[in-house]
Amino acid sequence: MELSDIRNYLETASKKINGFGRSLDLETLERDIAEYNDRMTEPTFWEDAQKAQTVINEANELKEKYNQYNGLVTEKEDLDLLLEMVKEESDEELAKELNSKIIPFLDKLDQYELDLLLSDPYDKNNAIIELHPGAGGTESQDWGSMLLRMYTRWAEKRGFKIETLNYQAGDEAGIKSVTLLIKGLNVYGYLKAEKGVHRLVRISPFDSAGRRHTSFVSIDVVPELDDSVDIKINSDDLKVDTYRATGAGGQHINTTDSAVRITHIPTGVVVASQAQRSQLKNREQAMSMLKAKLYQLEVEEQEKEMAAIRGEQLEIGWGSQIRSYVFHPYSMVKDHRTNYETGNVNQVMDGGLDPFIQAYLRSKISTIEE
Repeated sequence: MELSDIRNYLETASKKINGFGRSLDLETLERDIAEYNDRMTEPTFWEDAQKAQTVINEANELKEKYNQYNGLVTEKEDLDLLLEMVKEESDEELAKELNSKIIPFLDKLDQYELDLLLSDPYDKNNAIIELHPGAGGTESQDWGSMLLRMYTRWAEKRGFKIETLNYQAGDEAGIKSVTLLIKGLNVYGYLKAEKGVHRLVRISPFDSAGRRHTSFVSIDVVPELDDSVDIKINSDDLKVDTYRATGAGGQHINTTDSAVRITHIPTGVVVASQAQRSQLKNREQAMSMLKAKLYQLEVEEQEKEMAAIRGEQLEIGWGSQIRSYVFHPYSMVKDHRTNYETGNVNQVMDGGLDPFIQAYLRSKISTIEE
């Protein structure tokens, strides 16, 4: 990399870091951290262990954000100094060292910016993601299994944990529906970008005539909520069914009616869990999923009301086609909300979703002022 390019990158990085500082409001951040530290030294702090742990977690998040920012400032200053030394001394070893450090630094900068964009109340939470193939039988069910692999690979690459809460196999291939719980920091903040309808165009491997087919799968994503979120659910509004767990095989499949399906009659929301051997545990998991979905419905209703007041036209989240994956007659994956696209279909299907997620977040939230 030429020194002029490195200098330009560092100048851009300096503007970004200054923007981060203004966005963070460093004085307020320092004051908040000090207040948390004071609270944790109070004699009564541990009287309520759950509340104390919440305070500790919130304090750690602020400290991490603050420390990462200061780390970027320090690293940027070190790279500026190294650049000046290379220019003055024309030292080849120093130039190699500078080149080896600049790309990792820019990657850290981009990741920090992305983390700052995750500012919604439950962005840091785990995510419950559901895949539902549309009409089309085996073709769309196979497309569902391809997306299941894509999200699994994405989560594995990021070191997130995956639990299969519900799995309904397709008749001949693929899936009828799948529900995953993906655990890790900011998972919901990332995966909320995936909610909507995903469209596939390809030559069908199930069509002996070799014709081109179009298939659809709906993706729903909600945050996993803890007990601090108060969602009132009337037991009279619930229809609870039990059934025998099914799936691709393995330790969770047994011969008892341990799987639970709950229908919330007023809204028509249906959730199911079969991950546990215990019917009671599956019911608890299903109720947690129902709680998350009902909360999401409340949020969406509030957004519609505010949009109506402002005279805005919101896109229909559940029924909207957000992304197309074209395997034939050319190779392309395109997000219709951001217009971000790539011709590297294989990389996307192997879990390479981050560019699409980043483009979505930057389109939904104002870019940090430079």
